[in-house]
Amino acid sequence: MVIVTQTPMPRIEVEPPRNCPLCPRLVAYRAENQRANPTWWNGPAPSFGDPQGRLLVMGLAPGRTGANRTGRPFTGDHAGVMLYETLIKTGFAKGKYDARPDDGIELVDAMISNAVRCAPPGNKPETIEENACRPFLTARLESMPNLKVIVTLGDVSRRNVLKALGFKASAGLPGHGTEFQAGPYLVLNSYHCSRLNTNTGRLTADMFEAVFRRAREWLEA
Repeated sequence: MVIVTQTPMPRIEVEPPRNCPLCPRLVAYRAENQRANPTWWNGPAPSFGDPQGRLLVMGLAPGRTGANRTGRPFTGDHAGVMLYETLIKTGFAKGKYDARPDDGIELVDAMISNAVRCAPPGNKPETIEENACRPFLTARLESMPNLKVIVTLGDVSRRNVLKALGFKASAGLPGHGTEFQAGPYLVLNSYHCSRLNTNTGRLTADMFEAVFRRAREWLEA
């Protein structure tokens, strides 16, 4: 009798290795930053928070002087101030955000990650880089057994989450404040809390907070 066995698929880690080689342009940019700023993190920014959390906040990519410098998502740049302060207000974080990875802030029932884990030039990853990093995004989603709500920061983040879940990028409505079901998850879309969006008034603190209050409402229903 012939027994046919299936070759096991290699396990995809939820976080890329410290010196991930997948994207040549990002590797070169990482090396450039390393030469100029050897004390910075200069690598894929790992997800931060509670792996058992019910909320996942998904950004696009680390900022050069933010997570690429500090090693923690949304830490050290303008976007992190609004994000962490909003998480504290809505009960998804405790402590004081002080823009340092050792500030002691803790996420509560939540995790923060990025669709692309390495900082891209000009804060704009290319499609090929989004595709290369997507297995880590898929693995992160699959690794959170209690996940119920995903907040996507920006439309590119929304499209990457949908692709990681096996949907078309066009699924679900774009724009701030939209929400839709994607498989077992409620996806809430927000404008990104970037300096450009907040300084121009495209995104206000109240608008941003409303998204997370909606997440809280859903989780407590």
